[in-house]
Amino acid sequence: MKDSTTTTGTHPVILFDGVCNLCNGFVQFVIQRDPEGHFQFAALQSESGRALVKAHGLDPDRIDTVVLVENGRAYLRSDAALRIASGLGGIWPLSQVFFIVPRFIRNRTYNFVAARRYRWFGEKDQCMIPTPELRSRFLT
Repeated sequence: MKDSTTTTGTHPVILFDGVCNLCNGFVQFVIQRDPEGHFQFAALQSESGRALVKAHGLDPDRIDTVVLVENGRAYLRSDAALRIASGLGGIWPLSQVFFIVPRFIRNRTYNFVAARRYRWFGEKDQCMIPTPELRSRFLT
């Protein structure tokens, strides 16, 4: 596995809640639609994830959203989700049309789901462990 200093300059990094079933499902969704390995991943609970969050002026103990670190900038909530979707294959780049919806409306919807994610989708006892084939895409 790679550390955060070797990857954020060349690949966008998706930081996700490693114990959230919805978040893990989202990571699997991205992996399946990103066969070239454009995105890399780190659990928010990992050393690399915490370091990236801190490096962008965020409190790693108070992050309750997916974070996309791309080109030296951190994107949160619906901005992160839409930027991630726009980097995938297929029809997903069309999701950029939702950027016309004001951020406060997009984020209200995002926050509604995020606040209920454990209740609706459950959680794991530990962070997701990537398969050997995917290990190089995950930061430690």
